[in-house]
Amino acid sequence: MKKTLLAAALAVGFAGVAQAETSVTLYGIVDTGIGYTQFKDKDSDVKSSKTGLYDGVQSGNRWGLKGSEDLGNGLKAIFQLESGFNINGGNSLQGNRLFGRQATLGLSSDSWGTVNFGRQTNIASQFLGGITSPFGDAFKEAHIGSSFRSMATVRADNVVSYVTPNFSGFQFGVGYSFNTGGDQAFDVKNAGSNPDDGNVKLITTGLRYANGPLAIGASYDQLDSENYASKVKAYNVAASYDFEVVKLHLGWGQERKGTLAGFGFDDGATGGIDVGESAGFIADSFKTNNYSVGLSAPVGAGKVMAGWQSSRLASGAYRDAQAKSSQNLYSLGYTYDLSKRTNLYAVGTYGTGYAYQNVRVTQGIVGLRHQF
Repeated sequence: MKKTLLAAALAVGFAGVAQAETSVTLYGIVDTGIGYTQFKDKDSDVKSSKTGLYDGVQSGNRWGLKGSEDLGNGLKAIFQLESGFNINGGNSLQGNRLFGRQATLGLSSDSWGTVNFGRQTNIASQFLGGITSPFGDAFKEAHIGSSFRSMATVRADNVVSYVTPNFSGFQFGVGYSFNTGGDQAFDVKNAGSNPDDGNVKLITTGLRYANGPLAIGASYDQLDSENYASKVKAYNVAASYDFEVVKLHLGWGQERKGTLAGFGFDDGATGGIDVGESAGFIADSFKTNNYSVGLSAPVGAGKVMAGWQSSRLASGAYRDAQAKSSQNLYSLGYTYDLSKRTNLYAVGTYGTGYAYQNVRVTQGIVGLRHQF
């Protein structure tokens, strides 16, 4: 009897140790709003509008699992599986993938950093979105990806990434995708053709500093494929400074030969952009200069946000073929915390030259977000 009690006590003790060394967390965000959007072509006077429910306005709807196991000497095995869904219809997003938002396995150490393998976002999306604009890559047409398309929560498959530890506020990240969309084709010759030619390779890298009121960062992304006439490149620089009364956001970037994410209205149908989705190489004459200025300020239990962003085509054949040479978006928003996990929000955006056409966009949405 005593041996049985001792065995039971040891089993409970070992279970406690295992629980302390291994953790798995279930988390998620549920977000929906009601609003109005209108696109108006000034040349034809044709209008297109939507009044109704909007999915994932402030944050894309998701649920996920993330966990770690202590391997000793400060080393951990880590994983994250994240699924996106549309709350208004209950269907999966990201091409109906089970874990389309993220699916990674890696190793992490406080001393040497983190290595991740799998489907994940590019470094610009991770490092710069929240610095460039108070709206980040959120709030529908107010999201920074409307102009800085390499920050549009750009996801890619088959990625190996590395992010350094935080050195007094400094962090560096780099990643490489062997094929940004789907399984990597085998590099095997077949009747004179190479299947690897269809693979789209991504190089993504960035540097950021965040310490106290100052945050600043830079990124570089490159898409390349044997099927592209030229390499697609994107450069970004962003900074923010918190004066306590108000926080200032600034951003500048360039895109060359093409984009990492496509043009078009963010209706939530995709739940983020995959590399190659209406993107990739466009033309050798395609060149944009992107700008953003934003302000945010605490007001009671909430925050007021305001921003302007612009994407301007440089001179050349691609610009000559478009109705407009620049797109400008002006946004105003407010969030109000009901608790630590639940908040209300309202956002409005007005834009001209949408997608370099003589199109105006007007959008207003109010909604509710809950995090668990």
